[in-house]
Amino acid sequence: MELKSLSVKEFIDKVTGNDPVPGGGSVSALNGSLAASLAAMVANLTVGRKKYAEVNDEMEQISARMTEQSAKLLADVDRDAEAYDRVFAAFKLPKETDEEKAVRKEAIQRETKYAAEVPMEVARTASALLPMIDAAARRGNSNAVTDATVAMMCARTAVIGALLNVRINLTSITDEAFVKTMTEEADRLEAAAVEAEHKLLEYVKAHAFN
Repeated sequence: MELKSLSVKEFIDKVTGNDPVPGGGSVSALNGSLAASLAAMVANLTVGRKKYAEVNDEMEQISARMTEQSAKLLADVDRDAEAYDRVFAAFKLPKETDEEKAVRKEAIQRETKYAAEVPMEVARTASALLPMIDAAARRGNSNAVTDATVAMMCARTAVIGALLNVRINLTSITDEAFVKTMTEEADRLEAAAVEAEHKLLEYVKAHAFN
């Protein structure tokens, strides 16, 4: 059964078990899906309200985009687990002869790259949510501003959590150009996520609790 089809309790029980999947990568993708869903909720609580007529179109667009991205990130919960399985399968390839060793080595490198690319895609997707979440928080229904802030925190966790998986896989990859490119992108995405969360938290503290 797909991980995304499990009930909340079933998923948590599976994470709790002694199987390495679903692990941090899948949980990061799930955080991204939750972030998008929460932001969509805030937008939906804004749409159609006379008080927020000026941002109605913007919130409709945010709702549609967030709903779409939530489904994509939910699918990534399973993609991350699949990536781990592919690396594990590569390590199990035979290594008796020199030819087998070469095939195994190439497979491990190929699948480890894939295992870095999947969470990088999660990080990119979650990072793209940040401006829309910020907009929902600042211009959406003020009664749901804390929900939007939780969405931002979940998105930040999705980005940084996914990037941790990217970084750990990069330590096993011998392609220096690939490692350099991915590391530089990871650094940019992480910094942007931390900054976006910080700015929104400061805004909420200044405007929502007074």
